[in-house]
Amino acid sequence: MSDSGKGRGRLVADRRYSKSKAPAKAGKKPVRRKTASKKTVRKRTSTRRRNPIVAFVIGIFAWIWRLFWRLTFRIGIVVVLLLALSVGYFYTKLPDIDALLDGRARGSVTLMDRNGDVFAWRGDQFGGVVTADSVSPHLKNAVVATEDKRFYWHPGIDPRGIAGAVRINLSEGRGPLSGHGGSTLSQQTAKLLCLGVEYDSTQWKDEAEYVQDCRRGSLARKLKEAVYALAMEVKFTKDEILSIYLNRAYLGGGAYGAEAASQRYFGKPASALNASEAAMIAGLLTAPTTLSPTNNLERSQNRAGVVLGLMQDQGYLTKAEADRARANPAVLSEAAEAKAGGYFADWVMDSGPDFFTRKTSEDVIIRTTLDQRLQKAAEDAMVAVFSEKVREGSKAQAAIVVMSSDGAVRAMVGGRKIRVTGAFNRATQALRQVGSAFKPFIYATALELGHSPYDTVVDEPLTLDIPGSGKWSPQNYTRTFQGRVTLIEALKKSLNIPAVKISESVGRENVIRVAEDFGFGNNIANTPAMALGSSESTLLEMTGAYAGILNGGSSVTPYGLVELRLQGETETLMDSGGGIGERVIREEAAKQLIFMMEKVVSEGSGRRARLEGREAAGKTGTTQAARDAWFVGFTADYVAGVWMGYDDNTPLTGVTGGGLPAEIWRETMERVHSGLPARPLPMIIPEPPRAAPAPQPAPQRQQQQRRPTVLQQLLQDLLGGN
Repeated sequence: MSDSGKGRGRLVADRRYSKSKAPAKAGKKPVRRKTASKKTVRKRTSTRRRNPIVAFVIGIFAWIWRLFWRLTFRIGIVVVLLLALSVGYFYTKLPDIDALLDGRARGSVTLMDRNGDVFAWRGDQFGGVVTADSVSPHLKNAVVATEDKRFYWHPGIDPRGIAGAVRINLSEGRGPLSGHGGSTLSQQTAKLLCLGVEYDSTQWKDEAEYVQDCRRGSLARKLKEAVYALAMEVKFTKDEILSIYLNRAYLGGGAYGAEAASQRYFGKPASALNASEAAMIAGLLTAPTTLSPTNNLERSQNRAGVVLGLMQDQGYLTKAEADRARANPAVLSEAAEAKAGGYFADWVMDSGPDFFTRKTSEDVIIRTTLDQRLQKAAEDAMVAVFSEKVREGSKAQAAIVVMSSDGAVRAMVGGRKIRVTGAFNRATQALRQVGSAFKPFIYATALELGHSPYDTVVDEPLTLDIPGSGKWSPQNYTRTFQGRVTLIEALKKSLNIPAVKISESVGRENVIRVAEDFGFGNNIANTPAMALGSSESTLLEMTGAYAGILNGGSSVTPYGLVELRLQGETETLMDSGGGIGERVIREEAAKQLIFMMEKVVSEGSGRRARLEGREAAGKTGTTQAARDAWFVGFTADYVAGVWMGYDDNTPLTGVTGGGLPAEIWRETMERVHSGLPARPLPMIIPEPPRAAPAPQPAPQRQQQQRRPTVLQQLLQDLLGGN
């Protein structure tokens, strides 16, 4: 059949396929495609129709998911916008960095000794502004390694750190936000800034309450802290934030900031810290008061060892450098070891005006009279006597004051615990009966009125009728009587009855006037018992009164403050308020009294205070029932006073002024005078009275010649003669 072009229709087989699925050309094997069978299609269709509940549930979940996603997306946008607005708000409130470096609510007081060396600090010490670049690299690295190792990588908050902190808290049985907080350095700095809330004395009871409120750890507070940290990250660089932290962090011992802590503990600037010193300061950030090296140096060194390990792990130190730092742990400077000046610093702070000392808002420099060598001498003497000569477990206390003859206090120990701050000062605060230590003022009055040290008084039983009190019979300590004695012997042996007799003879009013003019100013009772030291005084006053005897009879006002000025200024705002005052007794009388008091030490009741190769004078004192024991005395160079007793007035056992107090005095003065040439006391040795001449026969008057009797004439003729 010929192809005429008609009948272009396709075969039935051809119609089964589309053009794209036409049968393969000849010579090629057709590819067979799998198609779903009618059975499968029917099965699927029937399944959908048979499980409408499943389809409904799936649809519900799909709808919820779409709704949740839409809400989350929208809420996220709102949260981001609110966060951005909050960050922007705090950003606008943040001041320039210079205003954030010193955040103290009050100022500081730096105390210097007589040589200009710093020995104590008080108040909130701020050593000066430092930056992350100006401090020692070791300190910068130690702080980052200890507090926030990802500081330079996070935007202000660290989700990884927070998650880790929550995990640790839960594993230790605490709440997720209790204990470890996961705070970054930026967040800690925000907390130090109190989230921009400044101290207001009208709103807060005191600074402590303000700080406590700033340290609250509620969830809302944490969220605000995070926002504030983000704002800081936007406004400041990482090193600027670290600089704020290094200047505001409290590091124990009253030191705020790295510079103050470096000077406080090591006597050097923060730029000069070595690895072990930097690790110790960084270690304080966890618990500045507990870990302070002035409280427990060993514990602080152990914490520094942990910090050195962190620095090594994070690559800031090689193993060799870390090992070398551990082998040479940081030690305190001499000033730091002095425990902030102890009793002396407290006394000076109390003696100055509040607005320049305890409540100062400025940084103040005070130059004092303290001699650190003498202070150590007094402390060592106290320790030596109590460790060697006082029974273990005794609660007896003692105090020591050393001063120059013009009243300049050179050393002060207010109790057996020698390196304390804020403790009860028995040298300045304890009013105690003085006993026989009062007697020199009686003899000073007698000498001033013209009596001689060689004048005599009878030591014998004495009874006085005191109006309103009845009869009073004083007794000597030995319960014996010495008969007639000189004033020298009466003072040397501390006899009570001669002291009462002399006091009554020269007039109690005169004795009181002399004692008060010398500085004994605590309402001396005008009774005969005054002569036995029934009145009270402080050790500082008594030592000052004896200084007046040494300087030739002029009163002194004990003082410790020499000058006060503001830090960075040269103008003096306050000078010394003490020193030598008006004359009380004649110089001759004072020098005669020194001679008599020298006999107390060399021959009398104060022999245990004798110094080898050096003249010394003084007086013992023991009160009724031995509740107080004193020894106050001097050399040509220094005056020192010692008191011993119990705080609750329990009587001392076997202790008198000539015993342990005299030994503490001797131990102190031997150390005080170490290396000093021996100088004689400024005393007058009076001429003893000439011995009374032997009775001479009265000159015979020339008798008139009388005629001898008959018997006389007979004898004269027999015996011969003229």
